Amino acid sequence: MDYKTRIDTMDFRNRYGYNVTEPINLISLLHRLDILAIFKPLSEDFSGISIKIDNNRFMMVNCDHSLGRQNFTIAHELYHLYFDKSFEPHKCHTGLFPKNKPGERIADNFAAQLLLPQEGLLQLIPEGEMEKDKIQLATILKLEQTYGSSRSALLNQLEKMGLTTKGFDEKYQKSVKTIARQHGYSIDLYEPTTEKAILGTFGSLATKLFEKDQISESHYLELMMSIGIDVNEISTDDEH
Repeated sequence: MDYKTRIDTMDFRNRYGYNVTEPINLISLLHRLDILAIFKPLSEDFSGISIKIDNNRFMMVNCDHSLGRQNFTIAHELYHLYFDKSFEPHKCHTGLFPKNKPGERIADNFAAQLLLPQEGLLQLIPEGEMEKDKIQLATILKLEQTYGSSRSALLNQLEKMGLTTKGFDEKYQKSVKTIARQHGYSIDLYEPTTEKAILGTFGSLATKLFEKDQISESHYLELMMSIGIDVNEISTDDEH
């Protein structure tokens, strides 16, 4: 991770009262930041999208993804909303760290450090497991449950910290839910969630964005359909 991204995550945590080790309840943070958010089933390769206009911020997150993956997407979109100087609304497929898309790679790095701060992970890893590929499954479960992370995001972060290798990561990507159950954990973190909306002036914001040419007509129609409003039907009704 580059130095600037690391500083940005530390500044963001500090700005909203989080130290460099504690987990962040991202749903609570969305409320606190007055970010309009909707959680909606989307296609597999559509993790989320964020939009801002003036002081209004919005994001949509794919609730068909696991809760842990949704948390990563929220953190990724927070980068776009607060730090991306060349921001334009776009469909995000998070967690890929793409080398050919610098903005998306930086957003993924920001999300990884915001969700899984290295300082916090190191505090929870026993000293005897600090060598490469020595982390035990019980510790992995504790880390991801503590920080609300998907298994893949956690293993990616541990690999960046020099604590695991790709072979180790592949081994522990299997039977995640079954093993979590066996260790007495809830599997909610690894499951999709239901549709929900946070802070409701979603429709008016989408309309403002469209009227100011900040999103395309197709984007606008998609956003409105996501909350069950068919703009074409409204237009037809107005004609009668």
